[in-house]
Amino acid sequence: MSKDVKALKHEGSSLQSAIAGATAGLVSRFCIAPLDVLKIRLQLQIHSLADPLKHQGRIRPSYKGTVGTLKQILREEGVRALWKGNVPAEGLYLSYSSIQFLSYKTLSDFIKPENLPFPCPESGTTFMTGATAGVIATTSTYPLDLLRTRFAAQGQERVYSGLMAGIRQIHQSEGPKGFFRGLTAANVQIVPYMGLFFMLYETFKPLLNSIWLPLDWAGSADGTAGTLATVIGKTVVYPLDTVRKRLQVQGPNRSRFSHKNIPEYTGILETIKTILRREGFRGMYRGLPVALLKAAPASAATIWTYERTMSLLLKVEKSGDHEV
Repeated sequence: MSKDVKALKHEGSSLQSAIAGATAGLVSRFCIAPLDVLKIRLQLQIHSLADPLKHQGRIRPSYKGTVGTLKQILREEGVRALWKGNVPAEGLYLSYSSIQFLSYKTLSDFIKPENLPFPCPESGTTFMTGATAGVIATTSTYPLDLLRTRFAAQGQERVYSGLMAGIRQIHQSEGPKGFFRGLTAANVQIVPYMGLFFMLYETFKPLLNSIWLPLDWAGSADGTAGTLATVIGKTVVYPLDTVRKRLQVQGPNRSRFSHKNIPEYTGILETIKTILRREGFRGMYRGLPVALLKAAPASAATIWTYERTMSLLLKVEKSGDHEV
């Protein structure tokens, strides 16, 4: 493993990893909040763009592309709608990034080729470490993810009057299980995604650090490596992200969200079969362009901020040691 790769895994304490991860999550969320709303609206849309009234009658026009969706939301709901679900989303990104990087750093000390009972290349241990960290972070923060999706899916009609009201309403009408709708799909998605992300990131970063890049002073190798890893990983697992979003809005208020005709799904396989039957293979990739548009700056901001924050924390710690 190169010196640069070791740095991400082993520099800093667990507390410093948690602080740097939390900071990275907040900055990342701030950068991509409106794009997240656009992506969720497109993922929940079951209309075919070629025939928007094909399956469910004249309920509402379909969103037509990223720009068309943006214009329609602004026209019907106003600019504040682009930040629907931002409060639980900020909590999600804050806690998810913190837990993710903390778990990754902690697990990397134990999941090593020499500690495994079977032969495994270092890229394989990186995959396992990233995937396990992703499952831990996803499961721990999933209720916030579900709340983010439901608030972003609200159209002109307010399904929940506020965050606490939404929590109470979900608990009363759906029980504790209501906060974990789609969790299985989320974890099935996150295992290959996070494994691929960290494996690709740690492959690209030393390669990019070895060549000259514009804005090298700004840490562009870190951001570029994170962007490439995210785009590849996100494209591979995107159908499962669509399944997760469809399952997250199930329940007694399904017909009150922005799309009034979301079908009833009961599991991962049924959701996949229904989407393929009604919408075709393209239906699994609704919103992918805006997802990639969102994922690239989000990943770059996350990795860049994480490593810059960690560097700052280490400098502060070092200066404190010198004063003592």
